Amino acid sequence: MDCVTRLHWRIWAPIFVIISGVFWGTIGLFSHYLSASGLPALQITELRCLIVTAALVCINLLSDKKQLKIRLRDIWMFIGTGVCSIAFFNIYYFICISESTLSVACTLLHTAPCFVMLLSCILFHEKFTVPKAVSTLLAILGCAYITGVIGGNGSPPISRYALIAGLCSGFGYALYSIIGRFALQKYSWLTVITYTFLFAAIALLPLSDLTTVIKTTLAYRSVAVTALLLGLLSTLFPFLLYTKGLEHMETGKAALLTFVEPMVATIISAIVFHESFLLNNAIGIVMIVLSIIILNSPLHTRHAKTKIHYFSSLDLVFFRTHRSLHEASKSPLTQAYRLVIQILEKHNFYSKN
Repeated sequence: MDCVTRLHWRIWAPIFVIISGVFWGTIGLFSHYLSASGLPALQITELRCLIVTAALVCINLLSDKKQLKIRLRDIWMFIGTGVCSIAFFNIYYFICISESTLSVACTLLHTAPCFVMLLSCILFHEKFTVPKAVSTLLAILGCAYITGVIGGNGSPPISRYALIAGLCSGFGYALYSIIGRFALQKYSWLTVITYTFLFAAIALLPLSDLTTVIKTTLAYRSVAVTALLLGLLSTLFPFLLYTKGLEHMETGKAALLTFVEPMVATIISAIVFHESFLLNNAIGIVMIVLSIIILNSPLHTRHAKTKIHYFSSLDLVFFRTHRSLHEASKSPLTQAYRLVIQILEKHNFYSKN
């Protein structure tokens, strides 16, 4: 029976992760329509955060109310993940979409792992290795190709404002992995993500003119439906699928599979919005994808402390989950997980308590 279950999830886990990437790739589709309806990036971000927060609070109330309890002295963690990361990167992501194209914005957002790597070297004194240097160089060249600075063939490059906005979105997204690391040492992933979106919504409230947001949303049924699709279909639903898939597959493989997101965004950009997609855009996307593959290559498996930072900090939770699920098993997969846990414990990055 256990063999059948493992075979079952070996098939469905990557499917869940790929589907999550596909739905994440539709964020620009819905935000583009909301922007055309008169809602600026700030108000779209606030609307998205409010919808996701309401849904997550309901999930917590139905599952376990205790998960909504946090200590007052830990609020700084959720201000970091909610305000400095989620609110910050969403605003600049939507700005980049409006100033360039959906495919460019989504690709620049995925420079986040490179920012995580650089921040980890500065904050956690991790070594700057040759693969990291190659990965960083590829990411920079990829951005240059995407923006048209290199290989533009006479086509106008994206504006400096769009490039800065895209890189800011990647930097803000990276901050979640850095700051969220501390929150996940004390709280469950569901608690962390709930308060992350809650604090993001609270921070944006004074700046978003909520009255106008509500009037615009309720005035047109299509706007209300699109807002719900953005919050639930493009945010909450893929997040739940991704976390479920992570329970049954390796973190690195899952993270790489989500690179279907910029591919989906590119297809939507070209087909739905008829945005131009040139050879230099394709080269830039491939370079950034290669930079992340190199960053998470088997060469880094011996540096478990470094490797775990390159993905969402939520992944730390799943290392703990895998340990409890396979504790009694003696399969090769279990032994591999135990080896990872031992490495993390050796570097004081994981605790049994």
